[in-house]
Amino acid sequence: MGPIALFDKSFLQSLTVDESVLFDHFFYPVICPLFYVETLADLEKAVRQGRTPEQEVGIIARKTPEMHGGPCIYHTQLALANLMGHDVPMHGSIPVAGGRPVKTKGKTGIVYKESPESEAFSRWQRGEFLQVERQFAKGWRTALDSLDLSAVVAGMRAMGIETKTCKSLTEAKQMADSFVSDKDKPFDRLKLALVILGIPLTYERSILERWQIYGYPALLDYAPYAAYVMSVEIFFQIALGAQLIATERASNRIDIAYICYLPFCMVFISSDKLHRHCATLFLRSDQTFVWGQDLKEDLKRLNEHYMMLPESQKEKGIMRLAPIPPMEGEYLIRKLWDRHLRPSWRDRPENPLPRDPEKDRDLVDHFKQFTKANPLQPGQIDFDPRDADVLTIERRVSKKKGSWWQLPKDLK
Repeated sequence: MGPIALFDKSFLQSLTVDESVLFDHFFYPVICPLFYVETLADLEKAVRQGRTPEQEVGIIARKTPEMHGGPCIYHTQLALANLMGHDVPMHGSIPVAGGRPVKTKGKTGIVYKESPESEAFSRWQRGEFLQVERQFAKGWRTALDSLDLSAVVAGMRAMGIETKTCKSLTEAKQMADSFVSDKDKPFDRLKLALVILGIPLTYERSILERWQIYGYPALLDYAPYAAYVMSVEIFFQIALGAQLIATERASNRIDIAYICYLPFCMVFISSDKLHRHCATLFLRSDQTFVWGQDLKEDLKRLNEHYMMLPESQKEKGIMRLAPIPPMEGEYLIRKLWDRHLRPSWRDRPENPLPRDPEKDRDLVDHFKQFTKANPLQPGQIDFDPRDADVLTIERRVSKKKGSWWQLPKDLK
């Protein structure tokens, strides 16, 4: 398991199934909701000759990571939670929903069942699509496209933001940052933020009252993640108005929203030119942007490297076969591991010691106690869920995917 990696649909589509297995294995992928939106949108598009839309989506679903990582909460939901007073982690961890707090034998735990998104992708691999999922994806797309641009432009002008004066993407980013950090015209500023973030009217009063109690701080100080999303949206509108980003490409609206998920990763992998030009402006100093084609070539070389090994070794499963990247050869993946995981990963053995079956059984039984425990009611939770003794995540994993055994061939 390697660096936490956000990826876009264009990158995953470029991979073969075998390359996608290695990507899943050597990274901890962030699957953001926009990936589902884009994937399901293919059900309504004309696709390449000889394939149905359902087959096209099934191919993408087949390549989607399943061993590691997981789906992230939709960014506007996180922004709303942040405005309501909830913390949102912004230093390389994935915010996920649905954890059940439990207790057993004096130990605390959080249990994550298989996510609805993962269940859906399992069905899509078999060509099964539910109408509710089509409608859900349409709802997300509608939310992304429903921004009242005239209200946004008027609000930005009231704040002194004139897009025509902007000469570069860097300047657009600086103007967006100033918006979320400045304190003048506080009510107008927060009202515009609520419009751009699409906050439902039912929440506005609670947000305004809480903000008043805190003394009308700048948005950046009051709700850092909501401010971050706001800066992405303001940046995009300024860049469009200054004609620094093409207005005729409809997909730019979804593409720019991927940047809202950068705080939750170490590495961002994309084959989209808009991301290549804009993402680096939003990355922290400890993050890396990777051009999708460069990583694809690296995964192709790795695939060829491991394919040369005897079948008896490959049947042990990819985790046993390649617990760490090869120590020899020039591989981009190893450079990323060095930057984001070093020094700990180099201490891992390339050939791990044999496992003790009895200890493994005891470990599985230990985790099963938590997965079978009844979830605690709100009044029964007497521990911080972020500091539980045990965290379990249930997954549905293909035993073999493409040419690779993801799990040992003899595993029952």
